[in-house]
Amino acid sequence: MSGRPGHLILVPNTLDLGSSVDTDLRAVLPLAALEAGARLTHWVAENAKTTRAFLKRVNSVIPLAQPLQAVSIVELPRPIKGAKAAAPINWTQLLEPALQGHDLGLISEAGLPAVADPGAGLVQAAHAHKIPVRVLSGPSSLMLALAGSGLNGQSFAFVGYLPVEAGERGARIRELEAASRRASQTQLVIETPYRNEALLGALLSHLKGDTWLSVSCGLTLAQAWTRTDTVATWKSSPARMPADVPAVFLFLAS
Repeated sequence: MSGRPGHLILVPNTLDLGSSVDTDLRAVLPLAALEAGARLTHWVAENAKTTRAFLKRVNSVIPLAQPLQAVSIVELPRPIKGAKAAAPINWTQLLEPALQGHDLGLISEAGLPAVADPGAGLVQAAHAHKIPVRVLSGPSSLMLALAGSGLNGQSFAFVGYLPVEAGERGARIRELEAASRRASQTQLVIETPYRNEALLGALLSHLKGDTWLSVSCGLTLAQAWTRTDTVATWKSSPARMPADVPAVFLFLAS
């Protein structure tokens, strides 16, 4: 490497991926994020197609510095289905534009990159290569859901996805509820949208009646909603979960 490296810039995305109606970017993303999206010509992304769609939306607000066809978008390697162990990722190769002095954007499928996101490995590698990392502010469904829940925001844990198999999932829910009770700690879990209803049902089946359960659905969208009640109240007044809108589930044991 000759000269100074570029920056790795973490560019926030919207939370409307898969929604039938795009939100106004200016209502969700700060100006600095839109300006960076328009300026950057080198990207690492989860999905090149959705990143191009994002940049088209940016271009409608702030013209791109180069035609979209000239923008380089490299996808993060995805695990091979059926593989016993994940293949090693050549992070240095992904960081090559920054090592050559170009600013490099990192974008997630939704929300903040590297938070509950495989891009964290690229950020770690950037630090190892002494590449400056710049994080731009933008929406995080986890933090928005936590703030809107009214549950403990001083101590919380993001658990991610729960096991799909019913027995393992039930055992994991009870384990997390016990941990929440011991530490007075809010637990945050997510699921693929088409399994939203199944996850809510599992939580209502395995959590105790006095445990607080909060669900935030479609955050930043026009139809967004957040509901916090005890499990007993949820059972007496159930809600239907959409199968095509992301949701965050939080619970806090008494």
